Parts: sequence; C-alpha cells; structure tokens
Amino acid sequence: MNLTRLSLYNPVAVSVAALLVFLFGGLSLLELPVQMIPSVERPSIQINTGWRAAAPEEVESEIIEPQEDALRGLSGLQKMESTAQNGQGSISLTFDIDVNLQDVQLEVMNRLTRVPAYPPDATEPTVFVGRGQFGNSIAWFAITPTRDSIDITEYQDFVDEVVLPRMERVTGVSNANSFGGRAKEVRITFDPHAAAAKGVSLLDMARLTQGNTDTSGGFTDIGRRQYTLRYSGSYSLGELSNLILGYQNGSPVKLVDVASIELRKVDAFGSLNQNGGPSIAFSIEPETNVNVLDVMAGLKQATRELNDGPVGRAGLNIMQVYDETIYIEDSIAMLRNNLLLGILLAVSILWWFLRKFRATLLVALAIPISLFFAFIGLRLTGRTLNIISLAGLAFAMGMVMDSAIVVLENIVRLREKGESSEEASYQGATQVWGALLASTATTVAIFLPILFLRDIAGQLFSDLALAISIAVIISLIIAVTVIPTAANTVLRDIKLVDPHSNWWNTATAFIMRITNTAKARAVWIIALVGIGISTSIILLPKASYLPEGEQNFLFAFISPPTGQSVQTGQKEFVDVVNQRFLPYLKGDKQPQVDNYFLGMFGSSGFMGARATNRDEVDALVQEVNSNITNGFPDTMVFASKAGIFGRLGGGGNIELNIQSRDIDSTLRAAQAGMQAISQALPGARARPVPSLELATPELRLIPDERAITEAGLTRGQLSSLVRALGDGLYVGDYFDGTKRRNIILRGTEWQRPEDLLATPVLTPARGVQPLGTLVQLKETVGPDQIRRVDRRRSVTINITPPA
Repeated sequence: MNLTRLSLYNPVAVSVAALLVFLFGGLSLLELPVQMIPSVERPSIQINTGWRAAAPEEVESEIIEPQEDALRGLSGLQKMESTAQNGQGSISLTFDIDVNLQDVQLEVMNRLTRVPAYPPDATEPTVFVGRGQFGNSIAWFAITPTRDSIDITEYQDFVDEVVLPRMERVTGVSNANSFGGRAKEVRITFDPHAAAAKGVSLLDMARLTQGNTDTSGGFTDIGRRQYTLRYSGSYSLGELSNLILGYQNGSPVKLVDVASIELRKVDAFGSLNQNGGPSIAFSIEPETNVNVLDVMAGLKQATRELNDGPVGRAGLNIMQVYDETIYIEDSIAMLRNNLLLGILLAVSILWWFLRKFRATLLVALAIPISLFFAFIGLRLTGRTLNIISLAGLAFAMGMVMDSAIVVLENIVRLREKGESSEEASYQGATQVWGALLASTATTVAIFLPILFLRDIAGQLFSDLALAISIAVIISLIIAVTVIPTAANTVLRDIKLVDPHSNWWNTATAFIMRITNTAKARAVWIIALVGIGISTSIILLPKASYLPEGEQNFLFAFISPPTGQSVQTGQKEFVDVVNQRFLPYLKGDKQPQVDNYFLGMFGSSGFMGARATNRDEVDALVQEVNSNITNGFPDTMVFASKAGIFGRLGGGGNIELNIQSRDIDSTLRAAQAGMQAISQALPGARARPVPSLELATPELRLIPDERAITEAGLTRGQLSSLVRALGDGLYVGDYFDGTKRRNIILRGTEWQRPEDLLATPVLTPARGVQPLGTLVQLKETVGPDQIRRVDRRRSVTINITPPA
C-alpha cells in the first residue's frame, strides 16, 4: 500500500505530523466553546402582547383572534397555540423542521402589521425566535434588600437602568430580563362625587389630559439663523394639577379640585420571594456558540462590582440562584475521569496480552492522536465542547484502538514467521487494510447520517456522531501509517513471542472438539442466537425520549385557587410556604436547602430549589410534594427534578388537547379525561391548562341601551367610564426626560358592588345620575385563562408519566 510504504520511508514526517496534530488539537481544545448541551435551533416562534387591565375574553377577542387571523396560512406552519390571560396574550407557532426561521420571522413580523388596530394601551408585539419568553437562560440572579425598611419592588427602574446594562456588557451575553419589580405610572385619582359636584365630566377629563404632548413646528429662518419651532404643550407633574377642566359660576375648575396626581407604582399583580423574603430576579441569556464558562466568569465579576458599588450603596445585594456551569463542570469532570479511566483500563488490558511495554505504548498512541484530531474537527466545524460531544469522544476511545491492535497483531505474526522488521511492518498493514476499511466504513455509516438530520434529535446528537466518526476515521489512518512506522523503529530489535499461545491452542482445541459435527454446530448456533435474543428482550430498558440528568435543581408549577386575590395568595400560601421552608434553609430539617425561590402571579405560580447536598435532590422533591406544599385547599403543586434536556421537550411529557365549540362540554370532557388518566396511568401527574372550572368571580355590567341613549352617552363612552372606575383608563404618556410613563385616570377605591353602582356620573342629557341607572349588575364567573390550539378553544392536560 503506497500510504504505508511512504510512511515507512519518511518516519520523521510521520513524527512531525503527529506533533502537529497534538499542537493544533491542543489549541482547538482551548478555543472550543464550552456549553451544557449543543445549540439546538427549534422551529418555533413566540409572540407576546400585553394589555393592561384586560380580562382574558377581551385579550382573546381584541388581540389573539386578529393576530391568529393575520398569521394563518404561514408556510410550513404545523401548530398554532394561543393563550389569553389577565393583561397578556401569547401565540406560539411551531413549524416544519425544514423551514428557514429567518425568512419565517420576517413573514411573521410583516403579517403582524396587517392587524387592523390594537387597543391604545396595548404593548407592541414582542417576537421570540426559536425560544420562549425566558429563552435559554444560563443563570438566574436574585436582588434582595439588606434592610427590612427597603421595599424591593420600588427598585424596578434601578435594576433596568443600572444592573441589567452592566450584565449585558459582559462578553457573550445576548439578553437580560428582570421580573418581580413594579414599574411606575402617573396616576390621576379623581373623586367622582367632587367631579359631579363641579360639573366635570369624566369624558372631558380624559380628553383634556390626553393633550399633554409637545409638538414640533419645523424650522424657520430669521435673519442669519435657523430656529426650531416647538410647541411645549406637555405638563410637568407639578403643572398638571393646574389643568383647567371647565368653569363653574365663572371660576375655573382645575384638575387638582377633583383629583390627586402622583407618580406611583402600578398595582401589585403578584410577588417574587427569595429564601423567604421579597426580591427582584433577572435571567441571563447567552449568545449562540459562546464559551459559557467564560461568560459565567464575567457575570460573577460584574456581580462583585455591582455589590461593591451602586447596588451595595442602595442597600441591596445580588446573589446567584442558578448557575448552569456547575452542572457543566461536574459533567466535564465526570466524563474526563471516565475517559482517563477507560484509557488506563484499555492500555492495561492491552499490556496484559502483549506483555511488551513498548508494544503497548505503540497501540496506545492511537488514543491521544485520535482525540486531539477530533478536537480539531469539532473546532473547524463550529461545534462546542458539551456533554454530548464529550460522550462521543468517550465512546470512541475503545474503537480507535481496534485498527491499531489488528495491524500490530499482524505485524507481530509476520515477525514470528521470520519476516524482517520493515517487510513485516509493510505487509502487516497492507494485508488487513481492506478489512479495516470495511470495519471503519460500517461504523461511520451508522453515525454519519445523524449529521444530516435537521430535527431536534439530529441537532442534539450530531456532535456525538461527528466526534465518533472523526476519531474512528483518523484511527484507520493511524493504523496504516503511524503504527507500521513506529513498529519498524521501536520493535526492530525486540523478540516478539506470544506469552499466551498455549491458552489459545487449548481454547481452539476445545471449540473444535465441541463443534466437530454438523449437528453440534447447528445446536450451538441455535442456542447462542437464542440466548442472545432472550437476554436482549429480558434486559431491554424502558424507552424514553431523553434522560433527566442528575442536575441539583427542582422546579414546581403551582395552580392556585381560581380567582384568588394577590393579598390572599401572599398571606395564605406564600407566607406559609416560606415558614415551612425556613427549617430546611437553616438545616434544622433535612434535606438542607441551599436556596429557593417562590413566585405567585395571578392564576399561576412557580417554585425552584437547590439542595445543599446534590445527592439529596430527589429527597427534596419528595419533601416539597408531601410536606412543604401539602394541605392548601384547591391548590395543586407539581414539583419535579429539572432535567438538563427540559428545554428540548425531554422528560416524556404528554400533551392532551380537548376541543369543542361549547366550553361547558369541553370542561366536562376534560374532567372525565383527568379521571381516565389516573386509572390508565397510576402514579402519573396530570395538570390541566387552564383550570377545569369557570370560577373567576366577575362583576358583569350590562348596559341599559335605552337609559344610556336618553342620557346622551354611547356604549363606547360608558366602556371608558367603567375602565376608569376599575383599574384605570389609559389617557396618554408622560415623558420625564428619561422614561415614558403611562398616564392613568382612575376613580377612588370602592369596597362593595353597591358603592360602584352608586357612583355619580355627569351625563350630557340628564345631568348627574348614578351608574346603576345606566347598567345592570350581574355577579357571575368566568375563565382565568383561555387557551386556543389551531384557532379553537381548548383545554390542555399536561401529563407527566411515572418515573
């Protein structure tokens, strides 16, 4: 074979080539980005749209349905899932694996512009490509006060303006998002009684406060100068109180006469707790194919700088509550140790058979050369060093020595027959070249097709296939170049004798004796094949999509009672759970908890915790489910160990969608489905989304068409009035030189429905009338969330099978 002969004639060139592989392999290893799992592009797009103070039905009709109508018929669209809840609407689009996400993203954004109009106080749709709202976060941080007198929810602006910009300056960080704080708004709180007494209409009040804007009049030349013409029509907060709403008995009625104006926090919609106290959390999302270890080092440095600087001076402290690199470093250490142990065992077994130290090292050369060449291949193809690629390298370590052992054994055989060292080295590789090529080709043929799969499984395991394929291919080249050359040099003067020849002769004689007839051979063949098949069936493991992994982190979904208020949830659930967690946090109860967080927002909540001893995370999951979150009426908690592949749909979860045009029929079918699931899958956990009952209390105001017409009002005007008497009517924006704030016109607090109906309303045609004369009040219930799948209302049951 020409390649082998060329190598034998140029041993220095072979040595230099091996050294170059070590050099560039080492450099590639240092430059390879380190991540937990490979970067996976999911064919999905999520669209979020906010609308303050809107109920699920209004979000569905005014935002979700128009967006769905504009997005229908997208090329490659497989599934459209929508959720409408209080103040928020989201749409999740899943596409065929072959679509180009960048092209689809442009098409989605273009189609969203076709939506006729959004409500005035709705936010612009936010589009997330290939990920959800929380993205692929590698770290979570909690900001907590160092003094009890500090209200952490006041610091939302501080976090957005000071903390997040510093974190986003860390090299490799794509985005940072904060949660748990409360933004500020300009609140105009009017007294309906005072307004009616002063002859001020709410509609006039809203119209006049909407004129709070500056206007540019362009440019004009006067003499040698050009002037900018600007109309300063916006009010400062101090001036806004002097806004004249009208006149009564010749005297002006100012806004301050009927309302108070203040810059204040928006109403609380939930709470976020860290280790038993209030907090603001923020997450970090990395760029694609970055070294997560380097990013995390930069984040920790930024955390120290902030704690020693502005955050510390503000009486706050930043602590890291989730660090993905802990699992990455543990996984890398485990795989590295297993890799070294595998190499040691392989070399030891090889030495036991060869009983020649130099011959053993000769074969062992295939391992580091193949390993370092695989590092070069991973770097050139833009891959990362992760648990999948490392597992591929660990798998390949046993394979890469096969070809070298076969070549060396043939060289030894020829040397034992009396061939010269050079001729034995040449013939030893040439004679087995065809068999080695076939063996390598079959191995590569198994793994290489994975590189051409574009689905999630293909993207996830392509690193493994690439690492094994590169290592096995290069091991073949090593076997026919490096091994013959080294054998001709190192083993030239060694007498090679098989120390176990008598074993092989005895074993061969025994096998020949028990298979010396056709009948005996047939029996042995049937028996061995039968034993192999039976053993495979008996020992076949249960099938699952992806493993959980041993990550020291649990996550829980919380479904509180429908219609529960923020204050009730805080008092009856959050405070109680915080008290129950306290002994575990202090170590008075086991397993000890290193840290935990708990969030409750509207109709859902979440919880996460990490055990001090990572081996006790399963016990912590059991403790959370059985003791810490047990005993709360109408509250369901689903805690489980967070898997490393959870973001890719791992864990074997089953989604059951139940649809009907009649919502009552859907709920009855879903209730029956929950019972059927518990019978069919004992031990499985089923979580309905949304809840299986319409239990969110509503005060439904039904307009009296004749009364409002006689009063000189319209349904639209009455709608604005009701919003102002509820969470407030959006009337415009206020820019304070740094940030734009919503201006909200809102009536004074009322405690009972009767107080609402007694609210005086100044009407154009009939003067002051109680609101109760214009509407009828009906106490009823409604959904806390509306879910739609492929544009139809649905109830989804998320099923987690037993382990």
